[in-house]
Amino acid sequence: MPESQTNPGAHLGFWSRCRKLLFAPSLRYSLFTLLAAGFALGSVVTIGFQYALYAVGTNAFCSSCHANDAAKEWRESVHHDNRAGTVVACSECHVPRELLPKIVRVAKSFKEIWSHFTGVINTREKYEAHRQAMDETEWNRLRGNGARECWNCHRPESMVNKEKADLAGMHKSALAGGQVCIDCHKGVGHRAPAQSPADAGGK
Repeated sequence: MPESQTNPGAHLGFWSRCRKLLFAPSLRYSLFTLLAAGFALGSVVTIGFQYALYAVGTNAFCSSCHANDAAKEWRESVHHDNRAGTVVACSECHVPRELLPKIVRVAKSFKEIWSHFTGVINTREKYEAHRQAMDETEWNRLRGNGARECWNCHRPESMVNKEKADLAGMHKSALAGGQVCIDCHKGVGHRAPAQSPADAGGK
């Protein structure tokens, strides 16, 4: 018996068979329609997810809960007011740029949001009571990744100061000895727990 009779698709070329498979109807929709719908849905989800990651890292979002504590200190710090006129956003210090670490950090931040809305740190007094623990958590995160967020903006070899000629060498030596930025610069964007408000401001 001829092959064309046993296999109805045998007479079709390779691309014809592919086209037939792609556009052949399922119970209701063609494979092409299903793939197109999947692509469209995937695009919407991906764009929505990226926007959500961006939205929860904006200064406005952070300040909506931290207006009277962390955000207030940030606006008074050298990361907000400086001679270069550069404003360092909350996310530039607290949210990694790489996608996977960013997702992990944003996921962990929901615990902080929950703490605010459940009344754990929703006042200045409660925030201060938990400041040490919160700061230690963030410092440990930065130590664990080599202060990666600091390196997004700062380069020790480019640091110059007429009053401190060995500034670059001092930083290189500290880094070579295993220290990271946060070991010396705890009160930069926010005052460290041991600092008084008058002492904060970029040390």
